[in-house]
Amino acid sequence: MMNVKDLGLTALAPLIWGSSYIVTTELLAELTPMWLAALRALPAGVLLLVFARHLPKGIWWAKIAILGALNFSIFWSLMFVAAYRLPGGVAAIMGAVQPLLVVFMAAAVLGSAIRAISVVAALFGLVGVALLILSPGAGFDPIGVIAGIGGAISMGLGSVLTKKWQPPESLLTFTAWQLTAGGLLLLPFAVFFEPALPVLTAQNWLGLIWLGLIGAALTYVLWFRGLTRLEPALVAPLGFLSPLAAIVLGWAILGEALSAIQIIGGGVVLGSVLLAQVAGKGGPARPPLFRGFAPDPKLGSPR
Repeated sequence: MMNVKDLGLTALAPLIWGSSYIVTTELLAELTPMWLAALRALPAGVLLLVFARHLPKGIWWAKIAILGALNFSIFWSLMFVAAYRLPGGVAAIMGAVQPLLVVFMAAAVLGSAIRAISVVAALFGLVGVALLILSPGAGFDPIGVIAGIGGAISMGLGSVLTKKWQPPESLLTFTAWQLTAGGLLLLPFAVFFEPALPVLTAQNWLGLIWLGLIGAALTYVLWFRGLTRLEPALVAPLGFLSPLAAIVLGWAILGEALSAIQIIGGGVVLGSVLLAQVAGKGGPARPPLFRGFAPDPKLGSPR
């Protein structure tokens, strides 16, 4: 039976991520993408390490580096490339492919069943996001499209491996080292391939504090907590709430117009999220569409 509390806490993460657009455009417009990503991940990771104060052991050094790269370094880098080369709506559509990819990745890596209702929910969510933010005449730059899909693959695989590699350490330590590893991997690219970091203003600091403390440290603790307790196919569709939150905040704070099509899209997004949860509630009510590879016996039953 699905845990409503776990779902609710996990859903807070993408809802908060929806504020990143306003914070970035209104408070951090002077910063370049790699600097912004590095300054979001590394300080948040170091701050959490102050409280965790624990070192990974053995093979977990490699696993932390892989997860930090997938969930932060590669994902954020490619999504920034997509955002710069594609209209915002198209870039978001590329990212919204992730829940559909996770359904199939979870089958291959975790042995999860691919249920038809899960695939339908992911497709409906994709349509909902398109209605929310895709404008007429939006262009498709090939490199931007490849980067967007690559970012979705990176985050999707990172989510599935987070579930597979149940950490022996505390969730705080697990999140802290991933953020730190992701930030450290991003830092050389920011230093060598982007202009020097400008002098930060008071509003820059305010934006970085929000994105780092709330938008990274807090949200990823909640997100990884959800991934360790719930199936990835249940967690990934919650990501559809991020563009929905961004649209609502733009309307409420910046006074951006909200069309009837966007309202319909928001309803479709919410419906797809609910449908995805129904798909995993209490196990499949009918034979699954496809069964993946045999599950790892070390994983045990999902919590």
